Amino acid sequence: MEITAALVKELRERSGAGMMECKKALTENKGDIEAAADWLRAQGLAKADKKASRVAAEGRVALAQAEGKAVIVEMNCETDFVAKDDNFAAFSNAVAQAALAAGSDDVEAIKGLPFGDGRTVDEARQALVAKIGENMQVRRAAMISGSIIGAYVHTNQKLGVLVALAGGTPELAKGLAMHIAAMNPQYLDMSEIPAEVMNREREIALEQSKDSGKPPEILEKMIQGKIRKTLAEQTLLGQSYAAPDANGMGVEEALKKAGAKVERFVRINVGEGIEKKTENFAEEVMKQVAASAAEAK
Repeated sequence: MEITAALVKELRERSGAGMMECKKALTENKGDIEAAADWLRAQGLAKADKKASRVAAEGRVALAQAEGKAVIVEMNCETDFVAKDDNFAAFSNAVAQAALAAGSDDVEAIKGLPFGDGRTVDEARQALVAKIGENMQVRRAAMISGSIIGAYVHTNQKLGVLVALAGGTPELAKGLAMHIAAMNPQYLDMSEIPAEVMNREREIALEQSKDSGKPPEILEKMIQGKIRKTLAEQTLLGQSYAAPDANGMGVEEALKKAGAKVERFVRINVGEGIEKKTENFAEEVMKQVAASAAEAK
C-alpha cells in the first residue's frame, strides 16, 4: 500500500508523533493505520521506560478550577526548556482538567483517567516522552473544595497555591494565596506543629539560654517566648499579612476583620524535595578531551 502524505498526516494527528516516526510506523505496518498507531504506542512505551530513571526536577504547575473546587498538578520534566514547551504546557493543563472532572488528586488514579483518542493520561504521557525525548512524570496533585477558593500560579509557572475560606471574599482568598506563595508558611496555626518540631525548638532555645544566669522560672518563660516567636512565624496565622494594603495587620487579624476562616491551604513548588544532579561542565570537558586524546593514540 502506498504511504501517502494524507495517511501520514492522519496518523500524526491521531498519535501526536513526529512526521518521520509516523511514516516509519506506516512503512513497518504496510500502510495499516490501526497497526501503525499500536506500533507507535508500543515504541513510545519502550522509550518512556528507558527514560523513566532520569531525574525530572524541572516542570510546571497546572491549575484547573470550577465552582466550589480547584486542583493543582505538578508535572515534571528534565529541563526548563521543555517546561516552557507548548506541548508540555498543553498536556499539563489537560491533566489538571481531567483530574478536576474526575474529582481526584490521587496521582495513580489520575494516570488512569481517560485522556481522549482512547488513551489514558499515562499513555498520553508516554507518547509525549517519545515525541519530546525527556522523562516526564505526573508527580503531585492537590484538590481543595469550599465556598470561596483562592488560587494563584506564579508567573514562572513553577509555584502554585490553593486556599479555601469559610466566609470572607474571593479577593481576600486570592490575596491569601499570593501571601502563601511569597511567605511559605509551613502550618496553618500552632496547633498543627508536630511535637518533634516543638521539642527541637525547645532544645535550641535551652542551648541559647543556658548561660543567661536567670532563675529557672524566668528561664522557662524566656524559652517559651522564644519557641512561640520562632514557630509562630512558620504558621499562616502568625505571619504579618503581605498584602500591599495590609498596613501592618497580621493574617489572623485580617481574617477576623473579614469574618473569615482558612479551612485549608496547599502550596506546591516544582521540584521541591527532588535531589537535582549538578553538572560540573569543566570536568565534563576535560573528560571529553582525555577521551579524544586516547582515541588519537
